[in-house]
Amino acid sequence: MGPGELQDVLTGLERHEHADLLVGLAKRDDAAVYRITDEVAIVETVDFFPPIVDDPYVYGAIAAANSMSDVYAMGGRVIFALNVAGFPREFPKELIAEIFRGGADKVAEAGGVVAGGHTVVDAEPKYGLCVTGLIHPKKIFVKGGLRPGDRLFLSKPLGTGVIATAAKADDCAPEVLDGAVKSMLRLNRVASEVAQEASVQGATDITGFGLLGHAAEMVEASAVGIEVRTGELPILDGTLALAEKGHFSGGMKRNRRYVETSLGPTRLFIHPSLPAYLVSLLFESETSGGLFFSVEATKADKVVSRFKERGEPCWKIGEVTTESGIRVV
Repeated sequence: MGPGELQDVLTGLERHEHADLLVGLAKRDDAAVYRITDEVAIVETVDFFPPIVDDPYVYGAIAAANSMSDVYAMGGRVIFALNVAGFPREFPKELIAEIFRGGADKVAEAGGVVAGGHTVVDAEPKYGLCVTGLIHPKKIFVKGGLRPGDRLFLSKPLGTGVIATAAKADDCAPEVLDGAVKSMLRLNRVASEVAQEASVQGATDITGFGLLGHAAEMVEASAVGIEVRTGELPILDGTLALAEKGHFSGGMKRNRRYVETSLGPTRLFIHPSLPAYLVSLLFESETSGGLFFSVEATKADKVVSRFKERGEPCWKIGEVTTESGIRVV
């Protein structure tokens, strides 16, 4: 469901309030957070989707990484998960077992465990997780935490949506798809831990709403603006050629419509010299994308150093501004 459609569905729902519900429907963040004590809160999220690769084990692992990403986007750590799945009645049981094995192994890599789950009969295979994590109540990342002058970082390259769409059309080189799979399998655990060290307050993960869709949510929640520099964006190898050929999902147009409608023409500036296919890429859905977060300018170099020390990449792609809206230059 696109961001605009989801907003329509949630509008009018009763906002269930509770003193210990620190993040819930009212804030529309990446996951719910419920305080247990002054030192401990639970982070809860659920996500699932149809297969995007042929290998059942890899599909299960990607779906699990994607599901756990919302816990990392809140600054939490994963403790356990429940499988959420639907399969056709005739779906081979050995393939289901491989999907579950891939998910369980990825949760174990995160330091958690799969503790159970629920399956239903469905016409199209679907798999994901309901994930439980822990976090300190005063160390939560939220979409509304951006501050003017902060530097913006992205922990994974863009392009998984374009590549997956091209692969479904049998128009993607194996090495290009392999690069996307490796990116989708990488957990956002290190990125979240480094962000905690830097006392990050504003963060989200780049998934179904695309870079600019999720950026628009943060702009609205924080009442600030952002500038994204396309020359510094990380993009998976092979993505731009596939984007130029038009390999975009239906979600791209929905995401773009949402951003253009929510911000309006005066608060969305896209430099006219940018190629149309590159602009579309910024609205394209991503699967198991990176963390998108901001840090104080004085801590930006330290963040870069810590990522290098932890053996993972991270890219500085822009900054937070005072004027509400999004500038893409």
